[in-house]
Amino acid sequence: MFDTDSLPQIRNAIEKCTQDQNKLLQELRAEVRTLRDEVKTIYPRTTTSISLVASDGGNNKLVFDPFYVQLVRVVDSYGKQMFLDAVSPMTDTDEVSKKQFDDAGSPTPLGTLMSDLEVSTLNELSPMIPSGEKIRNDPQSVNSSWVQVYRDISEWAVLYDRICHRDFATDTLLVRDGLLRSKIFRGELFTKMIHKIEESIDRIKKEDHRNLYLVGLAKHSKVIERYGMAMAIEDVIPSGDAKYVRIPRDMEAKAYKWQEWARGQESSGKGGESPKFNAGDMFFVRFGPKTGDPVWPVDILSSQSGKNQQIFAYLLSDAIDGFPIPYYPKCLQNADKFAQVVDLDLDILQDVVLKSVRDLVEPEKTTKLDNFLFTPDLTGRRYQ
Repeated sequence: MFDTDSLPQIRNAIEKCTQDQNKLLQELRAEVRTLRDEVKTIYPRTTTSISLVASDGGNNKLVFDPFYVQLVRVVDSYGKQMFLDAVSPMTDTDEVSKKQFDDAGSPTPLGTLMSDLEVSTLNELSPMIPSGEKIRNDPQSVNSSWVQVYRDISEWAVLYDRICHRDFATDTLLVRDGLLRSKIFRGELFTKMIHKIEESIDRIKKEDHRNLYLVGLAKHSKVIERYGMAMAIEDVIPSGDAKYVRIPRDMEAKAYKWQEWARGQESSGKGGESPKFNAGDMFFVRFGPKTGDPVWPVDILSSQSGKNQQIFAYLLSDAIDGFPIPYYPKCLQNADKFAQVVDLDLDILQDVVLKSVRDLVEPEKTTKLDNFLFTPDLTGRRYQ
């Protein structure tokens, strides 16, 4: 704790810093005031809502230092498992690439994406996933975060496979956990994947007479962090009904460190770097009727941005019943619940890790290992 002499000094310094940034606050308030006339009310409609989501990385790690296994499990909002794998930072990615096709050549959803994008290895699909050669020859230089990239790219693959290679019996809204943006793909592959998704949506509309919509919803965003307080002060989204507003690209760009994160398809052919990381148009949406209800950043697929009213109407019908997070799409919450590896399942898999480690030790040393495993962590218990 601060002593009584230093506390006033710190308080004065904080107040001075806040006052120095008053100009920024006034600028933000002026920016968001321009959105007032663009706010629209959402009127509910009903359709089938499907969400595909990978389990949270904090809930699917199997750790026994220095061993670390990442479970990659993707399910839909009905609990159907779409993808399952387990990798570690030392897993040979060439072997993982081959595993996407069985002996008969039938692909996993990730294998389907790789085939359609004409790549044969995960390293060709994403520069953030190391080549198998690098892992074999120089494992110490490998960044362990690639297993998270593998999880994210598997989620994109399941979404892609669902849209491009499956049938839809009804009009369907697919909701991704996260915005429709990504920097994990190599070169123009993300843009190529999105074009194929858009072509499939058009084909389904023409051949099957089904409307298919794609959105991405995030719990957090740099844009919300930058403008949220100013929007609250200016009451940009007033209470009374569920409402939404489109966020201009220039406001998006001011919130991001990397400007390309906000470059949309409308900037194609206008010079500069192509918009190869972003497939969505951002909206701020409040599904609850009150000012204090949460506002979520939502990306609508850019080619469907003009259908925002009906898309948000479908989302509203799903979000009204959201639990335990209020006014958050129920389909996303269901998918996340089904995707998590917890409780007994987690205990069983953690035991598999421990048994596998035990099998690596010479028989005469297993007693030493067992003693280590069952030694209580007194300090950890004391300071929990």
